[in-house]
Amino acid sequence: MASKTFAGAISDFGADAKSKLKNAAIKGEPEDQLRNPLETLLHDLVQIDGLPPKAISLVGETTVKHLKSRPDFAVTVHKALVGFIEVKRPGKGADPRKFPKDSHDGEQWEKLKFLPNLLYTDGNAFSLWRDGELVGKIVHLEGDVETSGAKLAAPTTLVPTVEDFLQWKPIPPKTSGQPSRSSRRILPEAYIWLA
Repeated sequence: MASKTFAGAISDFGADAKSKLKNAAIKGEPEDQLRNPLETLLHDLVQIDGLPPKAISLVGETTVKHLKSRPDFAVTVHKALVGFIEVKRPGKGADPRKFPKDSHDGEQWEKLKFLPNLLYTDGNAFSLWRDGELVGKIVHLEGDVETSGAKLAAPTTLVPTVEDFLQWKPIPPKTSGQPSRSSRRILPEAYIWLA
């Protein structure tokens, strides 16, 4: 069996997402329909990058107690927590700074922006955030996750964004009294053991 290519992984993501989002028999919440295709996409990208298939694990709806929030996924690589993913319905965008502050999404961003490694996506765009700051640029896919199906494509800039997210490591403390990560704000308890 031939190994999957980047274009093939994006095409499969588009086909799977469209199938779930446009199901003729029943409708579900749009953001929930992206979860399985997104998980498959990340596993494909990790394998394309040369990691073993089981190197990555996405754990759904993981509570971050300090923030009183529950991102859609916590992500581990080789069983070490590296970050979180927040999934929005298609069309919502991947720039949480644009969400109205008094909306659910805006209030959620006010909590999630304290995370040191967070990937946002609505299926059409991906963005990486560290301590509330955008890392690089927002990557927009070519086509629409709801309608393009297997014709969905992505610029190669998606690869370094995902790699950067998956390769994040906490910054070790310089002194014994310092917290063991890069955030200047709140330390989610799940990151403590990484140092």
